[in-house]
Amino acid sequence: MDGVVEIWLLIIGRILLGGLFVTAGLQHFFDFDALMKQLGSRGVPLPQLALVIGTAFQIIAGLGLMFGFYVLGASIGLVAFTLIASFLMLNFWDLKGEPRKTARQVWQTNLAIIGGLLISAAYATT
Repeated sequence: MDGVVEIWLLIIGRILLGGLFVTAGLQHFFDFDALMKQLGSRGVPLPQLALVIGTAFQIIAGLGLMFGFYVLGASIGLVAFTLIASFLMLNFWDLKGEPRKTARQVWQTNLAIIGGLLISAAYATT
């Protein structure tokens, strides 16, 4: 592949992938109470603090990915974040019927996002 095309594909891919985390993190401010209650119901200690720290990390790491700062750390950190958030918020194994199907599909989507993050990490230069 042409080096210029490869560079542009990496840039666009990182912007899209990082932007997903930035916009999702910003959305947390609009859904803060509901998310905090959900975390508390899952047994997360200090759910408000956990949500603030997780949201800040999600936004900062997403911006790092988008703008090419600490891409390796941002990518690997977002892999861990996505796995932890998926286990905490998408317990499809405890659900039945349509909610189980929906949660399982979101899990599968998150696994695909993790795949993109691992590719981003593999091509990271910083």
